[in-house]
Amino acid sequence: MRYKLTFVAGMALGYVIGTRAGRERYEEMKKSLRDLSQNPAVRNAAESAATNGREYAGRAYHAVSEKVGDKLPSSLTDRVRKARGRGRDDFDDEWGTSNT
Repeated sequence: MRYKLTFVAGMALGYVIGTRAGRERYEEMKKSLRDLSQNPAVRNAAESAATNGREYAGRAYHAVSEKVGDKLPSSLTDRVRKARGRGRDDFDDEWGTSNT
């Protein structure tokens, strides 16, 4: 209950602050965020984080599959293998590729 009350209070506070700031301030913050996201340094950091995340996820997958691979039902392991194969071929995001 405490978390619900905190969430509702945060929403109310955000609404009040947002309405007082007005549309102009919203557009200004939106432009600043867009400029920040298109900054080459930020894009390179995001690309690096995505690459490292994929690498660590792959390591974790192999470590877990070695320890529990024989204990899981084959239907589940087949689904995971299919999902991993499909994810590599069809995965396309603008954060994982560099335009600089």
